[in-house]
Amino acid sequence: MTGLEIRALSVDLGARRALQGIDLALEPGRLTALIGPNGAGKTTLLRAIAGLAKPSAGEITLNGASVARMRASERARAIAYLPQGGGVAWPLPVESVVALGRLPHGERPDHLPAQGRAAVEAALLSVGLEGFESRPATALSGGERARMLLARALATQAPVLLADEPVAALDPRHQLIVLDGLRAQARSGATVVAILHDLNLAARFADRIVLLDQGKLEASGLPEAVVTEARLASSFGIRARVTREEGGLLVVAQGPLSDA
Repeated sequence: MTGLEIRALSVDLGARRALQGIDLALEPGRLTALIGPNGAGKTTLLRAIAGLAKPSAGEITLNGASVARMRASERARAIAYLPQGGGVAWPLPVESVVALGRLPHGERPDHLPAQGRAAVEAALLSVGLEGFESRPATALSGGERARMLLARALATQAPVLLADEPVAALDPRHQLIVLDGLRAQARSGATVVAILHDLNLAARFADRIVLLDQGKLEASGLPEAVVTEARLASSFGIRARVTREEGGLLVVAQGPLSDA
């Protein structure tokens, strides 16, 4: 089982402090949704966990080992990171792009062993791209490309998966498919953290929600404990109605606060 611990984490981006004193334990087997207004530090937190943003204070450990001290190859096997807005410039077949997710395991994408082939097939299925294997990556729509890149991260089969706005470019059907896939990945024992802007999707799919605001941890817990009308007002500057419906919480934004 993977234990991801974040202790007293601060990150500076130039002269600006993007994260301040974050303490967080992220458990395997759970899908955590990271929410917060623009500029709250969500992407910086994922990049710090992935070893791509250097902490100015504090530390991040995985199973007791410092992420910052891991070899790059070791970290790539342990933590899969899907940034937002990724692209592919070459007309590689979709299957070949997804197979790149096996590189951290020392597998050649053009000559995968049985385990690697199975991982690629499962990743394509989980994002609804079965049948797209031979299609050139450059011929995909924006939403299809986003799902392909998520499949590449899934194919790594890392115990930690970080996804930055994985459903932002997707239609409603494929949003549900992708979030089902992320939840299934968590149920298989992975630690999955996804930045989500749709609060209804976050409340429906996440086992836990973490709210960041101005670089600080404002709340962490079950959806009903974090997604409250008071917190939506204070962190997002909106008036909203939050009710419990069949299947989870329903958030209806009613307008911006006049003094937000």
